[in-house]
Amino acid sequence: MKGSAGEPIPHPFRGLSKLEVEFRRGELSIVAAAAGTGKSLLASNLAVQSNVPTLYWSADSNAATQLTRATAILTGDDIRDIKKALREDRFDAYEQAVSRRWWLRFNYSARPTPADMERDLESYREVFGIYPHLAVADNLSDLDGGDVKDAESYTFGLEGMCEYLNEMARETKSHVMAMHHVVGEYADGLKPIPQSGLKGKVSRVPSLILTIHKEIDGMDSRTLNVSPVKNREGFEDSSGETFASLDFDRRTMRLTDMEAEFG
Repeated sequence: MKGSAGEPIPHPFRGLSKLEVEFRRGELSIVAAAAGTGKSLLASNLAVQSNVPTLYWSADSNAATQLTRATAILTGDDIRDIKKALREDRFDAYEQAVSRRWWLRFNYSARPTPADMERDLESYREVFGIYPHLAVADNLSDLDGGDVKDAESYTFGLEGMCEYLNEMARETKSHVMAMHHVVGEYADGLKPIPQSGLKGKVSRVPSLILTIHKEIDGMDSRTLNVSPVKNREGFEDSSGETFASLDFDRRTMRLTDMEAEFG
């Protein structure tokens, strides 16, 4: 399981593979979208479905949210039933299934610092004998990079944090994925987001940048369109107009390729 830098971690999304998107170890990626669009869903599905050693800093979602989401993705059960079982202290039925992802670990600190993250990485290596193959920072603006006094220091702080995460990826040979927000023009999440739509203009450092916009069809149907707007190792379209479409099952929290593209 040691692998090497540059090795892509497995993922289940054929549409992204068709667009030459790979999540390579030793590199940093950013996933950017409007709030509530599906950034964390993509990261959770990647972590659970790929089944690789993963460390997830979940500053944006609490333990109950991540546990029930991961359990639904893993088992295919209705997340409403899983939440009810957790509330009523009947979660035992799911423990065996969840234990199959024993090397998926979370930190729920609301403002993790670089020192916190380094401690977590070393703790992970101490327990499992390896660094994680996938490390998720959810999200970039929640990481504590020091005092922010104005818009300029905010922008430079984000770029500095990207440089830190990029160095983390190189040193640990993990694929480091950071979630990030977009500017107000794309806040509704309903139209393709170009590379220039990222908040703070942090596109210089990452090897891969994906943006996500959604299509909604009724109460229970949603499509997430994932655009590679920067990709050093493959196809890119900085306009965001070229994308892979993923079907979102609100019942199971699973993301899967659209059947129309891969029937």
